[in-house]
Amino acid sequence: MPEVATPAPPNPTQGQRKFTVRQRILLGLITWTATLAIRILGPTIRFSTSWEEGSTGSIEARPIAYSFWHNCMLPAMYLCRNQHIGVMASESFDGEYIARIMQKFGFVKVRGSSSRGAVRGLLGMRRQLEQGWTVAFTIDGPRGPRYVAKPGPIVVARATGVPMSAFHIALDRAWILKTWDGFMIPKPFTRALLRVSRKIPVPPDGEDGEYLKELQAALDRVRAFAEENVGKKLPV
Repeated sequence: MPEVATPAPPNPTQGQRKFTVRQRILLGLITWTATLAIRILGPTIRFSTSWEEGSTGSIEARPIAYSFWHNCMLPAMYLCRNQHIGVMASESFDGEYIARIMQKFGFVKVRGSSSRGAVRGLLGMRRQLEQGWTVAFTIDGPRGPRYVAKPGPIVVARATGVPMSAFHIALDRAWILKTWDGFMIPKPFTRALLRVSRKIPVPPDGEDGEYLKELQAALDRVRAFAEENVGKKLPV
C-alpha cells in the first residue's frame, strides 16, 4: 500500500481519560513494543486483493464507511497505514493503547465505542465522512460477540449519504491468540488475502434492521471467500 502524505484532519473528539503512573508506563511499553513488532512483521506479509463486483477497486477510495472483524486488525492496520482513516477507540485502557498504536500508523482516533460514548463516537465518525475522509469500524469490537455486526456504520452512512463496505483479511500462517475474537498475529512471510465487498448505499429512510442484515451478510461473505482462497492464485 503506497503511503500518502496528505495531512490528517483535526481530531474532533479531544479529551482523554486520566491514567495512573503505572498505567502510563504500561501504555508506553505496549505501544512501543507493538509498533516495533508491526513494523518488523508488516513488510514480510505478502498481500493479495480481491474485489466483489461493484466494489471500489481501491482501498484508498474515499469517503466510505468500512467494517471489518476485530481479529484481523493487525494486518489491516499495516495494509491501510497512512490513509488517515478514522477509527473509533474506547476510553478504556485497552482502547487507549490500541488507539496509540493506530495513530503511529497514520489513523485518526475518534473517541467512543459501542458500549461507552457511542453517541460522541458516531458524531466524530460522521464528521470524518462529511470532511471527505474514510472511516473504519471494528464491527464486533470492543468485546464481541465475535462475528456479530453492530449498527454504527448504518447510522453514519444514512446521515451522510456515504456508502458502506466490508472487508476481511485472511492469513495462511498466523498465531491465533486465545482471546474472545481469536486475534491473529501474522507469522513472517505469511500470505494474506484482502477481500472487499461491493458498496452498500443506505438511503435517508433506510431501516437499521434491513441494512444490518445486509452488512452482516457482506461481512460473512468476504470472510468466507478470504479464508477459502488465501494462498491461491486468483484471476486478475
